[in-house]
Amino acid sequence: MELTKHGHACVTLTKDGVRLVIDPGSYTSPDALDGATAVLITHEHADHFQPDLLNDALHDDPDLTVWTNPAVADTLGSHGGRVLVVGHGDGFDVGGFSITALGEWHEVIHPDIPRVRNVGFLVDGTLFHPGDAYTVPPVAVDTLLTPLYSPWTGVTGLVDWVRAVRPRQTIAVHDAPLNDIGHEMINRFLRPGALGTGAEHHQLAVGDRVQVP
Repeated sequence: MELTKHGHACVTLTKDGVRLVIDPGSYTSPDALDGATAVLITHEHADHFQPDLLNDALHDDPDLTVWTNPAVADTLGSHGGRVLVVGHGDGFDVGGFSITALGEWHEVIHPDIPRVRNVGFLVDGTLFHPGDAYTVPPVAVDTLLTPLYSPWTGVTGLVDWVRAVRPRQTIAVHDAPLNDIGHEMINRFLRPGALGTGAEHHQLAVGDRVQVP
């Protein structure tokens, strides 16, 4: 499959003409949804989910489907059954993609801030987008999308999570607030030989495309 990096937490995955869009939030250009077959939304925070944008897309394309958690689905409405609720362990197929929902809760931002539901997506058993959680898939994954910067992230949690997942490679996401210096500061902890995650680490610019297994 081909992965394209969009703004912040958003990526698209394309295979055999089918296009999955994951987490097109407020730091993502609306054109990320162009030609989408399905949209996967991990949770309700604005940097991952834009209700007006998705409602318009669902209205304009009667074949578009959205797969997400109950809170996001309640916000969108059913759109004739095209907004589908998934939870931890649920499997579903979209045009040749095999997807499993993993995880239940957003990482703690602060004890005084209520946690929201969060579901990550394991695609074809090889690529995992966690949303905003350090969920460890029950199977070995080739490619792990790593949230690089957020109020809930830190180097210790990030590195220990990558060590636990043990992917072949990591690709940075969730990084819109970082300038070049910030990217360099955090990426250096994930590079081979740094803290022993055992994974190759990649920083993609917006619009970059790579082939992933």
